[in-house]
Amino acid sequence: MRSRSLLGAVLAVAALAVGAQSARADITVYSAGPADLIETLAKGFTAQTGTKVGVFQGTTGQVMARIEAEASNPVVDVLISASWDTATDFTKRGWLVTYTSPNAAKVPDFLKTPTAVAQGVSALGIAWNPQSGTPRPADWSDLTQAAFKDLVTVPDPAQSGASFELVAALQGKAGNWNLFDGLKSNGAVVAGANAQALNPVLQGAKAAVFGAVDYISLGQHAKGESIEVIFPASGTVIAPRPVMILNWSKQQDEAKRFVDYILSDEGQKAVAKTYLIPARSDIAADRPLIKDLNILKVDAATVYPKRSEILAQFAKALGK
Repeated sequence: MRSRSLLGAVLAVAALAVGAQSARADITVYSAGPADLIETLAKGFTAQTGTKVGVFQGTTGQVMARIEAEASNPVVDVLISASWDTATDFTKRGWLVTYTSPNAAKVPDFLKTPTAVAQGVSALGIAWNPQSGTPRPADWSDLTQAAFKDLVTVPDPAQSGASFELVAALQGKAGNWNLFDGLKSNGAVVAGANAQALNPVLQGAKAAVFGAVDYISLGQHAKGESIEVIFPASGTVIAPRPVMILNWSKQQDEAKRFVDYILSDEGQKAVAKTYLIPARSDIAADRPLIKDLNILKVDAATVYPKRSEILAQFAKALGK
């Protein structure tokens, strides 16, 4: 009972804080990171339009919990998720506004629907520490070799939507769990969410992450950290980050203009600076783009209904 009371108090305080912020803002945006990106976009939009933007930034789980806690008095106007499954789910619930920004003309069709459009895209790869004394890996299976014994971390697919899709795609492509059995036999460990998996590699305690979110590692590399991102030629998955307008918003015109700004030249260049792949195909970025990757298809309609089964098989294979 005490823990439930504490959780209720935390949510109540958080709701009051966001409510106060929203009272000072013209629109409210909830975003599942990166924190510096949404702050940059909010400031740029305000400078251009005069419209004030209230921001709540957190993990997708934290953002979803906030929306659930505010169900009786919704606050958010625009939602940016780290998982396209959010857009699929919210569309089914009838919570989203149908809107196609004129700036979405150069966003590929697979990155937009009538109710959502990608802000940017991340991809999963191998994050490898060149100072680890291990050979540079080229493909996923290299991390099952003796040189990487006890030196590999794997993000938990129960905590990371992108990691779940990678597990589903690789298992589906092979038709078995041999790759993950091999990781287990080689001492790989499931290390929590994405940051928890990457930190030991940055610190030199481990050599590589199997399925690292690329933009985080690319950003660390740009800061001088000993880390390299490798995209296996055999294929990987991408994680588009959908932008959505909630249909309970009372500021839908302003919300639409904010989506326009995200997809503008200025907005997409801000996305590229965080090492995400811009949604628009005509915006350059200092990193591999979608056209440079072998992308494995994930049939969400088939995979997500089997999520519990896939996670159970993963836990069995990795001994989590």
